Amino acid sequence: MCLNMDGVYYFIVEFLHVKPGKGPAFVRTKLKNVTTGRVIDKTWNSGVKVEEVRIERRPYQFLYRDDMGYNFMHPETFDQISLPGESIDGVQFLKEGDNVEAMVHAESETILTCELSAHVTLEVTYTEPGIRGDTATNTLKDATVETGAKVRVPLFINAGDKIEIDTRDGSYIGRVK
Repeated sequence: MCLNMDGVYYFIVEFLHVKPGKGPAFVRTKLKNVTTGRVIDKTWNSGVKVEEVRIERRPYQFLYRDDMGYNFMHPETFDQISLPGESIDGVQFLKEGDNVEAMVHAESETILTCELSAHVTLEVTYTEPGIRGDTATNTLKDATVETGAKVRVPLFINAGDKIEIDTRDGSYIGRVK
């Protein structure tokens, strides 16, 4: 859900309806600013009216990057749009042909934010060579993937391996065969 507070759009990250034994009920929320990405805590009395913003999720396919930003195409209408990198979550893991989901403000048709799927599969282009039998410990090393992003991977991963990465926090999930 997206809210409009004083002209600024916020996504609700989490909320909790609290009904204490004494006093009125209230709602405790964590809100993420759409433009800056900053998360704030906000508490409302129960029953307070807030202005909801209608948001549509639309699929787009990443085409290329140029000096104007990242260029995407809608797969059904073939409309092309350009977005700055700051409005794309997990932009360091974006490669040509990837599908993303854009949050579009329904009334003004402006794109608020864009996010990749939760997991992507990328090829490791560079990492220090692994030593055979180094699978017992949880030690991690740096690796560079095909998009240029740096990821921490286990010692047994070598250059040329395909790995699965969580785009939300950039963590290694597993090796893909």
